[in-house]
Amino acid sequence: MIHDSMDSAKKKTACGGGMASAADKQQDMIRETLSKIKNKIFIMSGKGGVGKSSIAANIATGLADKGFKTGLMDVDLHGPSIAKIMGLDGMLGISPNRKLLPYKHSENLGVVSMQSLMQDADQAVIWRGPAKAGMIQQFVGQVEWGNLDFLIIDAPPGTGDEPLTVVQTVTDAQAIVVTTPQEVALSDVRKSINFCETVKLPVIGLIENMGPFKCPGCDHVIALFKSGGGIKTAEAMNIKFLGTLPFSPEVVIASDDGTPIITKNRNNDFSMALDAIIGNIVASL
Repeated sequence: MIHDSMDSAKKKTACGGGMASAADKQQDMIRETLSKIKNKIFIMSGKGGVGKSSIAANIATGLADKGFKTGLMDVDLHGPSIAKIMGLDGMLGISPNRKLLPYKHSENLGVVSMQSLMQDADQAVIWRGPAKAGMIQQFVGQVEWGNLDFLIIDAPPGTGDEPLTVVQTVTDAQAIVVTTPQEVALSDVRKSINFCETVKLPVIGLIENMGPFKCPGCDHVIALFKSGGGIKTAEAMNIKFLGTLPFSPEVVIASDDGTPIITKNRNNDFSMALDAIIGNIVASL
């Protein structure tokens, strides 16, 4: 459906005003869709590999478990991970008005992912910037979310074309930035925070992932990726520090199994730390 719409839009370029009309219609669809959503939150990171998608999935699941009507949207074209983490399989349904229907993960949680639009999960998306921007805009506007308290958006990593398109499409959103404690990640996250300031995107706060954890054998605290870098960066950049999530192999196993850890094991140290962070997010809003 989305590919058909893109082809149709391209054909209209030959007609005077056709492209403008298609673009206006698309913007109207985006505004209509987003007007029913109270809080839109981007989960962002300066680089890949910091656990951004697993945190987005668990935050959305935790909010839904607390009774909030929640949507989880994966707009990462090149590395969509939400479908795997949330156990999605197959294509999304279509509503009578030809909009995408979110996968109903639970009573309060709907999920959509770019991967659901691809026939082959291993298919590589080899597009230039304008094509990717158009795809993201159409994807945002063509989902039938209905009324939501929260829309959690797993944004592409970095500060390039794709995150910029997402920010410019969902204009009244706020951001949560994810990092790991080591300096190589913190350097990139500072760029992400500067990116948010440049595009006037409010930052709710910073989450430090893969922090120190207790050895299961002796309870000795181990810091695989150092510790304390997140709170120092938040203080230096004058944003709120939302909390530290400990490194946990259980998170990896749960994600591979298609079940967020906050659902699979609420007594896990990661789950309990995340629940406190969710409380901080709700309080901030």
